[in-house]
Amino acid sequence: MARRYDSRTTIFSPEGRLYQVEYAMEAISHAGTALGILAKDGIVLAAEKKVTSKLLEQTVQQEKIYQLNDQMCTAVAGITADANTLINYSRIQAQQYLMTYNEPIPVEQLVQRLCDLKQGYTQYGGLRPFGVSFLYAGWDEHYGFQLYHSDPSGNYSGWKATCIGANVSNAQSILKQDYKEEFTVKEAKSLAVKVLHKTMDSTTLGSEKLEFATLHVGSGGKIVYHPYKPEEIEALLKAEGVLNAQTEPVGQ
Repeated sequence: MARRYDSRTTIFSPEGRLYQVEYAMEAISHAGTALGILAKDGIVLAAEKKVTSKLLEQTVQQEKIYQLNDQMCTAVAGITADANTLINYSRIQAQQYLMTYNEPIPVEQLVQRLCDLKQGYTQYGGLRPFGVSFLYAGWDEHYGFQLYHSDPSGNYSGWKATCIGANVSNAQSILKQDYKEEFTVKEAKSLAVKVLHKTMDSTTLGSEKLEFATLHVGSGGKIVYHPYKPEEIEALLKAEGVLNAQTEPVGQ
């Protein structure tokens, strides 16, 4: 039955579904895991980096976590080319707001602008939805630290801790069980390592397969975005006792 309604983004099925949007979400479910955890003094983003070939030159350290402006960053899961287009759009929107109002754009407002663009691609013929989901981590003077998730349909929602990509159900169950609102960034990093250790498809953990970044309050009250270097990831994994450890089977 779906075949009659899945050839156009703008055609509803009799059940009221847009199959192209659902197909885009399915593409995301096969991407590397990315998660965000909100702490009382910052936000932790972590992501699984798919190593496609040992011969691939790693010219860019970060391919799953990106900075949007001085007070926002994002983790992505899905089609990287789509993500690059939307990240560039977000950066332009943030700078245009800064130039117009001489203050950083509020976190939710930037998320909403990006979601408006994504929703438009589900509404017009000749277009396809962006096959990527985002986790947005940010801070503004109105609501402090915030964590949002958006999907290809243009929906977005606020979270204390969430996950996108592969093995979402297993990761979410661990987050629900172990997350505490009084977490510090250090404790949130430990939980992120635990979740990735138990849900990644890779057999071992190492800096070549992971990306980490934090958004936290630095000296003088300034918000600091800190992407982790490979040696910092190795030190974090070693401190948690999982460096190059065998990962547990998914679902165990």
